[in-house]
Amino acid sequence: MKFEGGFSVVLGVFFAAIVFVFGVFPGVVDGGDIVHEDELAPKRPGCQNKFVLVKVPTWINGKEDMEYVGIGARFGPTLESREKHANHTQIAVADPPDCCSTPKNKLAGEVILVQRGNCSFTTKANIAEEAGASAILIVNNNTGLFKMVCEKGADISIQIPAVMLPKDAGSSLENLLRNNSMVSVQLYSPKRPAVDVAEVFLWLMAVGTILCASYWSAWSTKEAAIQQEKSLEDYSELAVTEGNDPVGYVDISTRSAVLFVVVASCFLIMLYKFMSLWFLEVLVVLFGIGGVEGLQTCLVSLLSSFRCFQRAAGSHIKVPFLGSLSYLTMAVSPFCIAFSVVWAVYRRVSFAWIGQDILGIALILTVLQIVRVPNLKVGTVLLSCAFLYDIFWVFISKALFHESVMIVVARGDKSGEDGIPMLLKIPRMFDPWGGYSIIGFGDIILPGLLLVFSLRYDWLANKNLGDGYFVWAMSAYGLGLLTTYVALNMMDGHGQPALLYIVPFTLCTLLMLGQRRGELKRLWTRGEPERPCVHVQLQTQPSSQ
Repeated sequence: MKFEGGFSVVLGVFFAAIVFVFGVFPGVVDGGDIVHEDELAPKRPGCQNKFVLVKVPTWINGKEDMEYVGIGARFGPTLESREKHANHTQIAVADPPDCCSTPKNKLAGEVILVQRGNCSFTTKANIAEEAGASAILIVNNNTGLFKMVCEKGADISIQIPAVMLPKDAGSSLENLLRNNSMVSVQLYSPKRPAVDVAEVFLWLMAVGTILCASYWSAWSTKEAAIQQEKSLEDYSELAVTEGNDPVGYVDISTRSAVLFVVVASCFLIMLYKFMSLWFLEVLVVLFGIGGVEGLQTCLVSLLSSFRCFQRAAGSHIKVPFLGSLSYLTMAVSPFCIAFSVVWAVYRRVSFAWIGQDILGIALILTVLQIVRVPNLKVGTVLLSCAFLYDIFWVFISKALFHESVMIVVARGDKSGEDGIPMLLKIPRMFDPWGGYSIIGFGDIILPGLLLVFSLRYDWLANKNLGDGYFVWAMSAYGLGLLTTYVALNMMDGHGQPALLYIVPFTLCTLLMLGQRRGELKRLWTRGEPERPCVHVQLQTQPSSQ
């Protein structure tokens, strides 16, 4: 693939920057936490429940209304996991509101709604149970959810469930009750399915994207190599030096691979500290620009392979500031711009993930064509740095920031929106909690650079599938990503650093296979198979006659 006009160098640099900016999210394979485990929160027998999210659907005067989400306490019985087994129970407001003393109103199995404060959580629960409540809903003093634990010396023989609600949910319920409405609720905590179809489709999308990018890059490289050999045979050195270099390609160096960790870490911290709605809008604009260029490049390359479009692809026109562009590019560009703008405007609707995934895949494909790993040494350094970066910002950052920086940024927790755009996402279709399964661009781009390199090497060396490196590396990537999803489900949906599993599978496979075949040194240093120099052979022929 060759880019048009003097704009190609700018494109190469732009997409190199895309790898660093969008590759900042390599560790985000996530299903959404429903279990909020906290090893710092005290545990002891009778007070060791997991902090699980709780569904609280409501009925107002017999009609189904809002559904709220709360969080269960360390103490009390575990909640029912199936909706059909959860009882519809009326709510009563505590009097006094804090339930730190025996309620004045008589209870006969109602769920009591109390305010946080003035006494411990276990004290409130014990008083509510003695008063005849079947469960206790404790309203937080802010819009978040607080993890309720057992105090030292507290009576923890509590036999009713305790759930905390955010302040806005509690205020809504209390206002309804003050207006003499009959309000009833269910309390249950459904479990996620062992496997969701969304994860299967995400796996297929990631593997399929790398497959397409690898064959596209390998085909372009082989075409360039064939042209170069023909030019050498014709003694056309000028054509070799000026016409056949893959203009617009950017080779990653060892230094830039190491620099990735520093740049990506700084950018991630900036996102974490300054994430807001306006900052997210900036990311949406950047993603939209990259998506337009990626979609345009993919469509032009695809359509150019059809005979009916070849004339438009071969005819060019000079455009101010952009240089020489083909008529096909000019025809496709308005559609790409419109597609990106429509997605940006309607990105909050339920089906906007489709447009985001299309733009994201097109961007990833284009990046994997332009940015290249020249040899196995650079690929090893890049993936090793990304491996350490991934683990640090998903797991170790919790010790410094009291939360996983990578997960917070990926979800857009501080932006007021449903995550940043630099992710592939699919709604969890059979999950009672809903939400999205997501995977970061870096989990595809960074390993993809090495996989694309392996197929380019195989094609230049004329290796078949069984004797090459790509099939083995691609299988290792698929297995590593599959292992990530297994770990994701075992950890109750907690976000996982995908490169923790992908890098060892992929990198070790290539290293061991190269060592076994005796080609590791060439893969490590040169990155290309040894090929006879046609030009030298032709130069020596006249002297031998």
